[in-house]
Amino acid sequence: MASVLVVEDDQFVRSALIRHLTEAAHTVRSVGTALEALREVAHFSFDVVILDLGLPDLDGAEALKMLRGITDVPVIIATARDDETEIVRLLNDGADDYLTKPFSVEHLSARMAAVLRRSRATGGTPASPVIRVGGLSIDPLRRQAELDGARLDLTRREFDLLAFLAGRPGVVVARKELLAEVWQQSYGDDQTIDVHLSWLRRKLGETAARPRYLHTLRGVGVKLEPPGLEPLR
Repeated sequence: MASVLVVEDDQFVRSALIRHLTEAAHTVRSVGTALEALREVAHFSFDVVILDLGLPDLDGAEALKMLRGITDVPVIIATARDDETEIVRLLNDGADDYLTKPFSVEHLSARMAAVLRRSRATGGTPASPVIRVGGLSIDPLRRQAELDGARLDLTRREFDLLAFLAGRPGVVVARKELLAEVWQQSYGDDQTIDVHLSWLRRKLGETAARPRYLHTLRGVGVKLEPPGLEPLR
């Protein structure tokens, strides 16, 4: 069973996908616009996204680039377009697979299974001990995090960011290193990090002005440490 986000503005196609995926025991959420899709992945964790290109508010190709800025969730493009040049470009831009409409539910199921196998295989690592920092408890293997015993609802990228910083408690990590290790990018926009830190702070019950775990050192980097320790200035 997988958690699936369907991004499709055609109500007939959307309903058919939801019905098929639900019958296959998947958990499904669905939206009809690119902006709704971005909002969904920012607040919920998904195993795979099925993305239509012909969206009413933003072309799916642009939506894909924006999705890749905030999450590495596997994305399967589902569209009527069949231009080979565009398919190659989309795959290079971060799509994990591509389906041309019309397609059978069996074909979709097979592609989803293959993408999920690849995703879980590349994410599989030897058993890691649970990381504990103050009231934070982070299980890298199960990809679960708790704060004071309460489960945190984190997106994939938020979890990766939290786990990376928690694995280095008290160590100031430069933004360039965060981009390289968490986003696998040699360069990028600092705003991407700032946005994710803001979302993560909100879920940890803190703010930049009143930090508890996450401390930003202007011009230096970010560190995570348990509450009660005096942050560097």
